[in-house]
Amino acid sequence: MTAATSISVRDLTLNFGAVSVLKTLNLDVAEGEFIVLLGPSGCGKSTLLNCLAGLLDPSDGQIWIKGQNVTWAEPSERGIGMVFQSYALYPQMTVRGNLSFGLKNAKMPQPEIEKRVARAAEILQIGPLLDRKPAALSGGQRQRVAIGRALVRDVDVFLFDEPLSNLDAKLRSELRVEIKRLHSRLKNTMVYVTHDQIEALTLADRIAVMRGGIIQQLAAPQEIYNRPTNLFVAGFIGSPSMNFLNGATVDGGRAFDFGGLRVDLSGYDGGAVGAREKAILGLRPEHLTITDTAEPGRTIPAIVEIDEPMGADSLVWLKSGDATISVRVPVERRPVHGAPVHLRVDIPKASIFDARTEQRI
Repeated sequence: MTAATSISVRDLTLNFGAVSVLKTLNLDVAEGEFIVLLGPSGCGKSTLLNCLAGLLDPSDGQIWIKGQNVTWAEPSERGIGMVFQSYALYPQMTVRGNLSFGLKNAKMPQPEIEKRVARAAEILQIGPLLDRKPAALSGGQRQRVAIGRALVRDVDVFLFDEPLSNLDAKLRSELRVEIKRLHSRLKNTMVYVTHDQIEALTLADRIAVMRGGIIQQLAAPQEIYNRPTNLFVAGFIGSPSMNFLNGATVDGGRAFDFGGLRVDLSGYDGGAVGAREKAILGLRPEHLTITDTAEPGRTIPAIVEIDEPMGADSLVWLKSGDATISVRVPVERRPVHGAPVHLRVDIPKASIFDARTEQRI
C-alpha cells in the first residue's frame, strides 16, 4: 500500500455459512478517487461496502484505510462517512438537529458543531431547510440532509450505498450532478454502490464491475464501455445492450462468419484474433450505420422490424438471419418498416469474445 492509496482491500473473503459472497477480492482506491461498485443484485457490491464500513466482519483478508489496518476496527474508528439508500433521518428532529446529532454525541464543542453544520448546509444548498423536519422535505432534500450528516464529520472517505435509488428519474439526475460537484469540490475519496450503469458511467473515475463476489473489470468508464474484458461486462454495460452475433473467426482470424455472412476484421482494436470455431462479435448500436449500399465484408444485410423514437435519436431493431440487431440512428434518418437495408460495421470499435471462455480476444 503506497502513501497515495486511500483504501486497500487485500484477499477479502466473506462467507455466510456455505455461501461465498466475496471471493479473495483485491481493490486499491487512490487518494481522492471516485470508485463505483457496479453490478446486478446479489453480486456482492453492498456487502463489500459494508465490510469497508465495519458493518460486516470478513471471513478472511484485510482492509486498510489511510494506512491503518481497520479490518476489525469499529465503524466509528475508521474515519468514514456513510450515506445509505434509506435516508435514516430522525423524524422528530429538525434538519439542524439531524446534522448535529452525531457531533453532539461525540462531545464536540458547540461553536465547532455550528461551523460544520453551516459549511455542510452551504455546500449542499440546504441552508433554508435547517429548521424544518424531515416530513416537510422532498425526497431529494432528505437525501441532501443524509449526505450532509456524513459531510459534517469531516472524514477522508465517503461510502454511498445506492443513495439515489428511492428517487424519481428527474431527482436522480439532479442529485448525480450534486454528488459529482461535491466530489470535485471536496476531493475526498468516495466509494459508491449502484446497479444503475448511468450513475456509474457519469460519476466514476473508475468502475469496478462485480459478479458473484468477484471484480470482473476495474477501469475508467470509457475503457469498460469500449473494451469490456468479457461477455458479462459487455452485456451489462450499455443501454440498450451490445449486440452479440454468434459465429466463428475464419481465414486465420481475418474474418468473422455468422450464418454464412462474412465480416472483414481488418482494423480490429484487439489485433490478431486467430481462427476460432466458436466466437462472438459484439457491436454497440451506435457502432453500426444503416446504408442502402452493400459493401462486401463491411456490411450486413438486414430487414427493418421496429423503430423506437427516443427524442434526440431513434433505436431501430432489425433482423439479419436469426440475429436481432439494434442500431441507434438520427431521428431524421429513420428507415421504413420492412425495408431491406445494409448495416455498415465499425470494426475498430467492435469487441470479439471467445465463446468458450467468454473473454475478450
